Amino acid sequence: MAHTYEFPRPALTVDIVMFALDRHDLKVMLIERDLEPFAGRWALPGGFVRVDETLDEAARRELEEETGLRGIFLEQLYTFGDLDRDPREHVVTVAYYALVNLEGHNIRASTDARNAAWFAISDLPRLAFDHERILDVAHERLCGKVRYQPVGFELLPSKFPLRQLQDLYETILDRELDKRNFRKKLLSMDILVELNEIEKDVAHRAARLYRFDKRKYDRLTKQGFNFEL
Repeated sequence: MAHTYEFPRPALTVDIVMFALDRHDLKVMLIERDLEPFAGRWALPGGFVRVDETLDEAARRELEEETGLRGIFLEQLYTFGDLDRDPREHVVTVAYYALVNLEGHNIRASTDARNAAWFAISDLPRLAFDHERILDVAHERLCGKVRYQPVGFELLPSKFPLRQLQDLYETILDRELDKRNFRKKLLSMDILVELNEIEKDVAHRAARLYRFDKRKYDRLTKQGFNFEL
């Protein structure tokens, strides 16, 4: 005999805060809603969870459907369940944050969105639902996490100069870092591989390129290594 629940249940959604670095701006990807509620307003990508999928599967599906992106860093953030956060009904959302390198990724809007675009977090439009709160929580999480886990490398190309790496941390943390101390600390961790390559087609003096050695980082972590900047 099949079992049924006696009590009504709230609807379940996922929302994704997707960050990218564009020069000296930390940006977030938003979609312009084409359907009510909040038609014409900008919002985070997301949607309802299907009964036959996990939360992670729903988040990755919605991200691909609404932006065309797949295979990027995605991590669960927090659950938001205020009773009035959605005018349709009681909707609980599980928020995620994602990190993407803009090079090589083309964004496209889905059929239920008018547009998809990147916005600097310092210059955001008014957002639908409680998405401003969700974005604030995600930004705070990112600012903390880049200091104790190397997630920042997800925002960079596979090969990068140390200057670009420092720019990333200064942009996310919104403060200047001492160049000598930053590089000394990072190189002492021995998780960067110096390449026999330099930048190309740059107006300034070409700098040496590096790459992040994730395999070595994983081995060091198992030995008790702590990433901290």
